[in-house]
Amino acid sequence: MKYYSLNEQSPKVSFKEATIKGQAPDKGLYFPEILPRLQKSWVADMESKSNETIAFDVIHPYVGSDIPEDQLRRIVEETIDFPIPLVKINDNIFSLELFHGPTLAFKDVGARFMSRCLGYFAKERSEKITVLVATSGDTGGAVASGFYEVDGVDVVILYPSGKVSSVQEKQLTTPGKNIHALEVKGSFDDCQRMVKQAFADKTLTQKRLLTSANSINVARWLPQQFYYFFAYKQWIQKEIPPVFCVPSGNFGNICAGMLAHITGLPAAHFIAACNTNDVVPRYLHSGEYQVKPAVPTISNAMDVGNPSNFVRILRLFDHHFISLKEKLSGYTISDTETKDTIKRVKHETGYLTDPHGAVAYLGLERYLERHPQQKGIFLETAHPVKFYDVVEPVTGEKIPVPASIESTMQRPGHSTVIEADYALLKTILLQY
Repeated sequence: MKYYSLNEQSPKVSFKEATIKGQAPDKGLYFPEILPRLQKSWVADMESKSNETIAFDVIHPYVGSDIPEDQLRRIVEETIDFPIPLVKINDNIFSLELFHGPTLAFKDVGARFMSRCLGYFAKERSEKITVLVATSGDTGGAVASGFYEVDGVDVVILYPSGKVSSVQEKQLTTPGKNIHALEVKGSFDDCQRMVKQAFADKTLTQKRLLTSANSINVARWLPQQFYYFFAYKQWIQKEIPPVFCVPSGNFGNICAGMLAHITGLPAAHFIAACNTNDVVPRYLHSGEYQVKPAVPTISNAMDVGNPSNFVRILRLFDHHFISLKEKLSGYTISDTETKDTIKRVKHETGYLTDPHGAVAYLGLERYLERHPQQKGIFLETAHPVKFYDVVEPVTGEKIPVPASIESTMQRPGHSTVIEADYALLKTILLQY
Protein backbone atom coordinates (compact mmCIF):
# COMPACT_ATOMS: atom_id res chain seq x y z
CA MET A 1 0.00 0.00 0.00
CA LYS A 2 1.23 3.45 -0.93
CA TYR A 3 0.07 6.75 0.52
CA TYR A 4 -0.09 10.09 -1.24
CA SER A 5 -0.42 13.62 0.06
CA LEU A 6 -3.82 15.24 -0.38
CA ASN A 7 -1.93 18.36 -1.46
CA GLU A 8 -0.43 16.20 -4.23
CA GLN A 9 2.97 17.91 -4.13
CA SER A 10 4.96 15.17 -2.38
CA PRO A 11 6.18 11.69 -3.38
CA LYS A 12 4.13 8.62 -2.50
CA VAL A 13 5.31 6.73 0.56
CA SER A 14 4.82 3.40 2.33
CA PHE A 15 2.77 2.89 5.51
CA LYS A 16 6.03 2.92 7.46
CA GLU A 17 7.14 6.22 5.98
CA ALA A 18 3.70 7.79 6.39
CA THR A 19 3.64 6.74 10.05
CA ILE A 20 7.10 8.13 10.78
CA LYS A 21 6.61 11.36 8.82
CA GLY A 22 3.11 11.98 10.16
CA GLN A 23 2.45 14.74 7.64
CA ALA A 24 3.70 15.03 4.07
CA PRO A 25 6.45 17.57 3.23
CA ASP A 26 3.88 19.67 1.34
CA LYS A 27 1.84 19.92 4.58
CA GLY A 28 -0.84 17.60 3.22
CA LEU A 29 -2.39 14.62 4.99
CA TYR A 30 -1.50 11.16 3.74
CA PHE A 31 -4.27 9.12 2.13
CA PRO A 32 -4.22 5.50 0.90
CA GLU A 33 -3.64 5.18 -2.84
CA ILE A 34 -6.15 2.33 -3.11
CA LEU A 35 -9.13 1.70 -0.85
CA PRO A 36 -9.43 -2.03 -0.07
CA ARG A 37 -12.80 -3.72 -0.60
CA LEU A 38 -14.15 -6.29 1.82
CA GLN A 39 -15.98 -9.28 0.43
CA LYS A 40 -19.71 -9.42 1.23
CA SER A 41 -19.21 -12.96 2.48
CA TRP A 42 -16.58 -11.72 4.96
CA VAL A 43 -18.99 -9.10 6.30
CA ALA A 44 -21.85 -11.60 6.50
CA ASP A 45 -19.67 -13.95 8.54
CA MET A 46 -18.42 -11.32 11.02
CA GLU A 47 -20.32 -12.73 14.01
CA SER A 48 -18.26 -15.91 13.83
CA LYS A 49 -14.94 -14.02 13.81
CA SER A 50 -12.99 -12.87 16.83
CA ASN A 51 -12.40 -9.15 17.28
CA GLU A 52 -8.69 -9.78 16.77
CA THR A 53 -9.34 -11.46 13.42
CA ILE A 54 -11.68 -8.67 12.31
CA ALA A 55 -9.19 -5.96 13.24
CA PHE A 56 -6.29 -7.76 11.57
CA ASP A 57 -8.24 -8.34 8.35
CA VAL A 58 -9.32 -4.69 8.26
CA ILE A 59 -5.90 -3.13 8.89
CA HIS A 60 -3.61 -5.56 7.06
CA PRO A 61 -4.18 -4.14 3.54
CA TYR A 62 -3.20 -0.67 4.79
CA VAL A 63 0.01 -1.90 6.43
CA GLY A 64 1.06 -4.34 3.72
CA SER A 65 4.49 -5.87 4.15
CA ASP A 66 5.88 -3.05 6.30
CA ILE A 67 5.18 -5.09 9.44
CA PRO A 68 5.39 -8.92 9.38
CA GLU A 69 2.02 -10.62 9.87
CA ASP A 70 2.93 -12.19 13.18
CA GLN A 71 4.05 -8.82 14.56
CA LEU A 72 0.97 -7.07 13.20
CA ARG A 73 -1.27 -9.66 14.87
CA ARG A 74 0.53 -9.03 18.16
CA ILE A 75 0.09 -5.27 17.75
CA VAL A 76 -3.62 -5.68 17.00
CA GLU A 77 -4.16 -7.99 19.98
CA GLU A 78 -2.46 -5.53 22.35
CA THR A 79 -4.42 -2.63 20.84
CA ILE A 80 -7.88 -4.06 21.54
CA ASP A 81 -7.35 -6.09 24.70
CA PHE A 82 -10.35 -4.48 26.42
CA PRO A 83 -14.13 -4.71 25.81
CA ILE A 84 -15.98 -2.45 23.36
CA PRO A 85 -19.63 -3.25 24.15
CA LEU A 86 -22.78 -2.13 22.34
CA VAL A 87 -25.36 -1.17 24.99
CA LYS A 88 -29.08 -0.82 24.35
CA ILE A 89 -30.53 2.48 25.63
CA ASN A 90 -34.01 2.11 24.12
CA ASP A 91 -35.59 0.34 21.16
CA ASN A 92 -33.98 2.70 18.64
CA ILE A 93 -30.80 4.02 20.25
CA PHE A 94 -27.68 2.11 21.26
CA SER A 95 -24.41 3.25 22.82
CA LEU A 96 -21.05 1.99 21.62
CA GLU A 97 -18.89 2.32 24.71
CA LEU A 98 -15.35 3.20 23.78
CA PHE A 99 -14.14 4.09 27.27
CA HIS A 100 -13.03 0.73 28.65
CA GLY A 101 -9.37 1.17 27.73
CA PRO A 102 -6.54 2.34 30.01
CA THR A 103 -7.33 6.09 29.77
CA LEU A 104 -11.12 5.66 29.54
CA ALA A 105 -11.39 7.25 26.08
CA PHE A 106 -11.87 6.12 22.48
CA LYS A 107 -8.43 7.36 21.50
CA ASP A 108 -6.83 4.46 23.34
CA VAL A 109 -7.35 2.32 20.24
CA GLY A 110 -5.53 4.60 17.81
CA ALA A 111 -2.82 5.60 20.27
CA ARG A 112 -2.04 2.01 21.27
CA PHE A 113 -1.90 0.85 17.65
CA MET A 114 0.32 3.72 16.56
CA SER A 115 2.68 3.48 19.53
CA ARG A 116 3.30 -0.19 18.86
CA CYS A 117 3.84 0.37 15.15
CA LEU A 118 6.23 3.22 15.83
CA GLY A 119 8.00 1.18 18.50
CA TYR A 120 8.52 -1.57 15.92
CA PHE A 121 9.88 0.91 13.35
CA ALA A 122 12.09 2.67 15.95
CA LYS A 123 14.04 -0.54 16.51
CA GLU A 124 15.34 -0.22 12.95
CA ARG A 125 16.63 3.34 13.42
CA SER A 126 19.64 4.76 15.26
CA GLU A 127 18.08 8.18 15.87
CA LYS A 128 15.35 8.86 18.40
CA ILE A 129 11.84 9.69 17.15
CA THR A 130 9.98 12.64 18.68
CA VAL A 131 6.20 12.38 18.68
CA LEU A 132 4.71 15.88 18.62
CA VAL A 133 1.00 16.14 19.28
CA ALA A 134 -1.65 18.77 20.00
CA THR A 135 -4.63 17.75 22.10
CA SER A 136 -8.04 19.23 22.82
CA GLY A 137 -8.61 16.66 25.55
CA ASP A 138 -8.42 12.88 25.32
CA THR A 139 -5.66 12.53 22.72
CA GLY A 140 -3.04 13.67 25.21
CA GLY A 141 -3.82 11.06 27.83
CA ALA A 142 -4.17 8.27 25.30
CA VAL A 143 -0.86 9.15 23.64
CA ALA A 144 0.89 9.49 26.98
CA SER A 145 -0.35 6.05 28.03
CA GLY A 146 0.30 4.39 24.67
CA PHE A 147 3.87 5.69 24.27
CA TYR A 148 4.95 5.59 27.92
CA GLU A 149 8.46 4.06 28.14
CA VAL A 150 8.47 3.06 24.44
CA ASP A 151 12.15 2.74 23.58
CA GLY A 152 13.51 5.22 21.07
CA VAL A 153 10.51 7.56 21.27
CA ASP A 154 10.07 10.90 23.05
CA VAL A 155 6.61 12.47 23.26
CA VAL A 156 5.81 16.20 23.42
CA ILE A 157 2.15 17.05 24.05
CA LEU A 158 0.70 20.56 23.60
CA TYR A 159 -2.59 21.32 25.33
CA PRO A 160 -4.57 24.58 25.78
CA SER A 161 -4.30 25.96 29.30
CA GLY A 162 -7.55 25.79 31.25
CA LYS A 163 -9.43 24.13 28.38
CA VAL A 164 -9.09 20.44 29.23
CA SER A 165 -10.78 18.69 32.13
CA SER A 166 -8.88 18.12 35.38
CA VAL A 167 -8.81 14.36 34.74
CA GLN A 168 -7.54 14.82 31.19
CA GLU A 169 -4.80 17.15 32.41
CA LYS A 170 -3.67 14.68 35.06
CA GLN A 171 -3.50 11.87 32.51
CA LEU A 172 -1.14 13.76 30.23
CA THR A 173 0.99 15.50 32.89
CA THR A 174 1.62 12.68 35.39
CA PRO A 175 3.49 9.97 33.40
CA GLY A 176 6.88 11.73 33.16
CA LYS A 177 9.95 9.94 31.78
CA ASN A 178 9.67 10.15 27.97
CA ILE A 179 6.36 12.07 28.10
CA HIS A 180 6.63 15.89 28.14
CA ALA A 181 3.58 18.16 28.54
CA LEU A 182 3.47 21.78 27.33
CA GLU A 183 0.61 23.91 28.66
CA VAL A 184 -0.07 26.53 25.97
CA LYS A 185 -1.65 29.88 26.79
CA GLY A 186 -4.15 29.70 23.94
CA SER A 187 -6.68 27.48 22.17
CA PHE A 188 -6.41 24.01 20.66
CA ASP A 189 -6.18 25.64 17.24
CA ASP A 190 -3.09 27.53 18.49
CA CYS A 191 -1.58 24.21 19.60
CA GLN A 192 -2.38 22.56 16.28
CA ARG A 193 -0.97 25.55 14.34
CA MET A 194 2.32 25.34 16.23
CA VAL A 195 2.58 21.59 15.60
CA LYS A 196 2.00 22.12 11.87
CA GLN A 197 4.67 24.86 11.84
CA ALA A 198 7.13 22.46 13.42
CA PHE A 199 6.58 19.82 10.76
CA ALA A 200 7.01 22.43 8.02
CA ASP A 201 10.21 23.84 9.53
CA LYS A 202 13.10 22.21 7.65
CA THR A 203 15.70 23.73 9.98
CA LEU A 204 14.03 21.77 12.78
CA THR A 205 13.22 18.53 10.96
CA GLN A 206 16.81 18.24 9.76
CA LYS A 207 17.87 18.03 13.42
CA ARG A 208 14.92 16.15 14.96
CA LEU A 209 12.94 13.28 13.49
CA LEU A 210 9.37 14.41 14.15
CA THR A 211 6.10 12.57 13.76
CA SER A 212 2.58 13.31 14.93
CA ALA A 213 0.23 11.21 17.04
CA ASN A 214 -2.85 13.24 16.16
CA SER A 215 -5.40 11.62 13.90
CA ILE A 216 -3.61 13.26 10.98
CA ASN A 217 -1.19 10.30 11.31
CA VAL A 218 -2.45 7.30 9.34
CA ALA A 219 -1.45 4.92 12.15
CA ARG A 220 -3.73 6.84 14.54
CA TRP A 221 -6.55 7.38 12.04
CA LEU A 222 -6.95 4.01 10.31
CA PRO A 223 -7.39 1.69 13.35
CA GLN A 224 -10.39 3.75 14.46
CA GLN A 225 -12.27 1.69 11.88
CA PHE A 226 -12.13 -1.26 14.27
CA TYR A 227 -14.90 -0.26 16.60
CA TYR A 228 -17.37 0.41 13.80
CA PHE A 229 -16.89 -3.20 12.73
CA PHE A 230 -17.19 -4.37 16.34
CA ALA A 231 -20.45 -2.40 16.64
CA TYR A 232 -21.89 -4.06 13.55
CA LYS A 233 -20.80 -7.46 14.78
CA GLN A 234 -22.99 -6.88 17.86
CA TRP A 235 -25.85 -5.32 15.86
CA ILE A 236 -28.85 -7.67 16.05
CA GLN A 237 -31.08 -6.37 13.25
CA LYS A 238 -28.74 -6.84 10.32
CA GLU A 239 -31.60 -6.18 7.89
CA ILE A 240 -31.65 -2.56 9.16
CA PRO A 241 -28.09 -1.15 8.91
CA PRO A 242 -27.38 1.27 11.74
CA VAL A 243 -27.06 5.02 11.62
CA PHE A 244 -23.80 6.08 13.29
CA CYS A 245 -23.73 9.34 15.23
CA VAL A 246 -20.25 10.50 16.17
CA PRO A 247 -19.27 13.39 18.47
CA SER A 248 -16.95 15.26 16.11
CA GLY A 249 -14.11 17.71 16.62
CA ASN A 250 -11.10 17.06 14.39
CA PHE A 251 -13.18 14.54 12.36
CA GLY A 252 -10.70 11.67 12.40
CA ASN A 253 -13.13 9.32 14.15
CA ILE A 254 -16.12 9.80 11.85
CA CYS A 255 -13.81 9.81 8.84
CA ALA A 256 -12.57 6.34 9.85
CA GLY A 257 -16.17 5.16 10.13
CA MET A 258 -17.02 6.50 6.69
CA LEU A 259 -13.90 4.84 5.27
CA ALA A 260 -15.02 1.54 6.83
CA HIS A 261 -18.42 1.98 5.18
CA ILE A 262 -16.99 2.75 1.74
CA THR A 263 -14.79 -0.35 1.95
CA GLY A 264 -17.68 -2.64 2.88
CA LEU A 265 -19.21 -2.02 6.32
CA PRO A 266 -23.04 -1.72 6.20
CA ALA A 267 -24.26 1.66 7.49
CA ALA A 268 -27.43 3.60 6.72
CA HIS A 269 -26.05 7.08 7.43
CA PHE A 270 -23.49 9.07 9.43
CA ILE A 271 -24.12 12.05 11.67
CA ALA A 272 -21.48 14.54 12.77
CA ALA A 273 -22.69 15.80 16.14
CA CYS A 274 -20.86 19.01 17.02
CA ASN A 275 -20.92 21.57 19.78
CA THR A 276 -20.93 25.27 18.89
CA ASN A 277 -17.68 24.69 16.99
CA ASP A 278 -19.75 23.63 14.01
CA VAL A 279 -17.89 24.43 10.80
CA VAL A 280 -18.99 21.15 9.19
CA PRO A 281 -22.73 21.30 10.02
CA ARG A 282 -22.73 24.86 8.66
CA TYR A 283 -20.96 23.65 5.52
CA LEU A 284 -23.48 20.84 5.01
CA HIS A 285 -26.29 23.39 5.32
CA SER A 286 -24.85 26.18 3.17
CA GLY A 287 -22.23 24.60 0.93
CA GLU A 288 -19.67 27.14 2.17
CA TYR A 289 -16.73 25.94 4.25
CA GLN A 290 -15.71 28.72 6.61
CA VAL A 291 -13.39 28.10 9.53
CA LYS A 292 -13.66 30.20 12.68
CA PRO A 293 -11.72 30.46 15.94
CA ALA A 294 -12.54 27.68 18.38
CA VAL A 295 -14.62 28.59 21.41
CA PRO A 296 -14.49 26.67 24.71
CA THR A 297 -17.39 24.35 25.60
CA ILE A 298 -18.12 21.63 28.14
CA SER A 299 -17.48 19.03 25.41
CA ASN A 300 -13.93 20.29 25.08
CA ALA A 301 -12.46 17.51 22.94
CA MET A 302 -14.61 18.87 20.11
CA ASP A 303 -13.46 22.48 20.48
CA VAL A 304 -11.90 22.63 17.02
CA GLY A 305 -12.49 25.52 14.65
CA ASN A 306 -10.58 24.07 11.69
CA PRO A 307 -10.93 20.24 11.65
CA SER A 308 -7.90 18.73 9.95
CA ASN A 309 -9.46 15.42 8.90
CA PHE A 310 -12.43 16.81 7.03
CA VAL A 311 -10.27 17.05 3.90
CA ARG A 312 -10.03 13.24 4.00
CA ILE A 313 -13.82 12.96 4.09
CA LEU A 314 -14.02 15.27 1.09
CA ARG A 315 -11.57 13.02 -0.75
CA LEU A 316 -13.61 9.92 0.13
CA PHE A 317 -16.46 11.54 -1.82
CA ASP A 318 -14.26 13.11 -4.52
CA HIS A 319 -15.34 16.55 -3.29
CA HIS A 320 -18.86 15.85 -4.58
CA PHE A 321 -21.10 17.85 -2.24
CA ILE A 322 -24.38 16.13 -3.13
CA SER A 323 -22.94 12.64 -2.63
CA LEU A 324 -21.50 13.69 0.73
CA LYS A 325 -24.82 15.13 1.93
CA GLU A 326 -26.58 11.88 1.05
CA LYS A 327 -24.36 10.03 3.51
CA LEU A 328 -23.51 12.68 6.15
CA SER A 329 -25.66 14.99 8.27
CA GLY A 330 -24.53 17.49 10.88
CA TYR A 331 -26.08 18.86 14.05
CA THR A 332 -25.06 21.71 16.34
CA ILE A 333 -25.69 21.16 20.05
CA SER A 334 -25.29 23.92 22.64
CA ASP A 335 -23.88 23.50 26.15
CA THR A 336 -27.35 24.02 27.61
CA GLU A 337 -28.77 21.29 25.39
CA THR A 338 -25.86 19.03 26.32
CA LYS A 339 -26.52 19.40 30.05
CA ASP A 340 -30.26 18.92 29.55
CA THR A 341 -29.57 15.73 27.61
CA ILE A 342 -27.25 14.31 30.28
CA LYS A 343 -29.93 14.91 32.90
CA ARG A 344 -32.87 13.68 30.80
CA VAL A 345 -31.21 10.48 29.56
CA LYS A 346 -30.07 9.60 33.08
CA HIS A 347 -33.60 10.20 34.44
CA GLU A 348 -35.43 8.37 31.63
CA THR A 349 -33.12 5.41 31.05
CA GLY A 350 -30.62 5.28 33.92
CA TYR A 351 -27.76 5.64 31.42
CA LEU A 352 -25.09 8.23 32.15
CA THR A 353 -23.38 9.95 29.23
CA ASP A 354 -20.35 12.18 29.22
CA PRO A 355 -20.76 15.61 27.55
CA HIS A 356 -19.50 14.34 24.18
CA GLY A 357 -21.77 11.31 24.27
CA ALA A 358 -24.68 13.58 25.19
CA VAL A 359 -24.03 15.72 22.10
CA ALA A 360 -24.08 12.56 19.96
CA TYR A 361 -27.18 11.16 21.69
CA LEU A 362 -29.17 14.32 20.98
CA GLY A 363 -27.91 14.51 17.41
CA LEU A 364 -29.00 10.91 16.80
CA GLU A 365 -32.34 11.49 18.51
CA ARG A 366 -33.07 14.47 16.27
CA TYR A 367 -32.15 12.54 13.15
CA LEU A 368 -34.36 9.58 14.12
CA GLU A 369 -37.31 11.91 14.72
CA ARG A 370 -37.15 12.68 10.98
CA HIS A 371 -36.33 9.08 10.00
CA PRO A 372 -38.44 6.94 12.39
CA GLN A 373 -37.92 3.77 10.34
CA GLN A 374 -34.21 3.72 11.22
CA LYS A 375 -32.22 2.82 14.33
CA GLY A 376 -28.87 4.10 15.39
CA ILE A 377 -25.67 3.93 17.43
CA PHE A 378 -24.04 6.90 19.13
CA LEU A 379 -20.39 6.68 20.12
CA GLU A 380 -19.83 7.19 23.86
CA THR A 381 -16.24 8.30 23.52
CA ALA A 382 -15.20 8.86 27.14
CA HIS A 383 -16.11 7.71 30.62
CA PRO A 384 -18.29 10.33 32.39
CA VAL A 385 -15.84 10.45 35.30
CA LYS A 386 -13.39 12.28 33.03
CA PHE A 387 -15.86 15.17 33.14
CA TYR A 388 -17.15 14.76 36.67
CA ASP A 389 -16.93 18.52 37.23
CA VAL A 390 -19.55 18.96 34.48
CA VAL A 391 -21.68 15.84 34.93
CA GLU A 392 -22.05 15.66 38.71
CA PRO A 393 -23.63 19.12 39.13
CA VAL A 394 -26.11 18.22 36.35
CA THR A 395 -27.21 14.88 37.80
CA GLY A 396 -26.69 15.68 41.46
CA GLU A 397 -24.97 12.32 41.89
CA LYS A 398 -21.36 11.30 42.47
CA ILE A 399 -19.74 9.22 39.73
CA PRO A 400 -17.89 6.14 41.00
CA VAL A 401 -14.21 6.65 40.27
CA PRO A 402 -12.37 3.74 38.59
CA ALA A 403 -9.24 2.69 40.44
CA SER A 404 -6.97 3.63 37.53
CA ILE A 405 -8.19 7.23 37.55
CA GLU A 406 -8.17 7.50 41.33
CA SER A 407 -4.46 6.69 41.47
CA THR A 408 -3.73 9.10 38.59
CA MET A 409 -5.56 11.96 40.30
CA GLN A 410 -3.41 11.51 43.41
CA ARG A 411 -0.13 11.86 41.55
CA PRO A 412 1.48 15.28 40.94
CA GLY A 413 1.40 16.54 37.38
CA HIS A 414 4.30 18.27 35.63
CA SER A 415 4.00 20.63 32.67
CA THR A 416 5.83 23.57 31.14
CA VAL A 417 3.70 26.67 30.59
CA ILE A 418 4.45 28.50 27.32
CA GLU A 419 2.94 31.25 25.22
CA ALA A 420 1.34 30.32 21.89
CA ASP A 421 4.63 31.16 20.20
CA TYR A 422 6.22 28.76 17.72
CA ALA A 423 9.74 30.08 18.41
CA LEU A 424 9.40 28.90 22.02
CA LEU A 425 8.21 25.47 20.92
CA LYS A 426 11.13 25.13 18.52
CA THR A 427 13.62 26.00 21.25
CA ILE A 428 12.13 23.35 23.52
CA LEU A 429 12.14 20.67 20.81
CA LEU A 430 15.81 21.30 20.04
CA GLN A 431 16.65 20.61 23.67
CA TYR A 432 15.42 16.99 23.58
